[in-house]
Amino acid sequence: MIGIIDYGSGNVGNIRRALDFLKRESAVLECPPSERSSMPDALILPGVGAFGPAMSKIESSGWREALDLWIHEGRPIIGICLGMQLLCEASEEDSTIKGLGIFEGNALKLEGTKKLPHIGWNTVTWPGSSKSAYYYFVHSFALPICRDTLAVTSVDSCVFTSIALKDRVLGFQFHPERSGSTGLDLLGESMRKLGV
Repeated sequence: MIGIIDYGSGNVGNIRRALDFLKRESAVLECPPSERSSMPDALILPGVGAFGPAMSKIESSGWREALDLWIHEGRPIIGICLGMQLLCEASEEDSTIKGLGIFEGNALKLEGTKKLPHIGWNTVTWPGSSKSAYYYFVHSFALPICRDTLAVTSVDSCVFTSIALKDRVLGFQFHPERSGSTGLDLLGESMRKLGV
């Protein structure tokens, strides 16, 4: 079962429909499960909006401590859009609030772009590979290239991390659940690679 974290700032409905399409059982979780026997096999951390308020909601709902323990135990989690940024050390959007500190570095405002936010379909490429695909983006901040970078995307003169991976923690800056069959295929393949 896949747990979808609902802290009031996520596109929960779209993700649940995507998981239904992939024939994966899911549950929307407003607070961390109190019993270890009711723990899901994996978590998805979605997110839309601003970093600071989202992180504050995660802390006030009890998810901060639960996620720290979850990741420490090596359990799989997928962050999507703002959810990926929350997995970073912090964000330039609100430097007073720390993120979950999994991915190396801070989410920074996209520089060198003609307009913000970056909305629409764009290419994701895997460095060192001929693999590339189009996915749907909606964001103004992103993680720069770092040691956790798995795939990248460019907008005008700006290049940023569009997929990050560290152990069993995976982040998508784009929305696989809104990227048609290509996005759904990637989401399904990624869960299998995480052992879910």
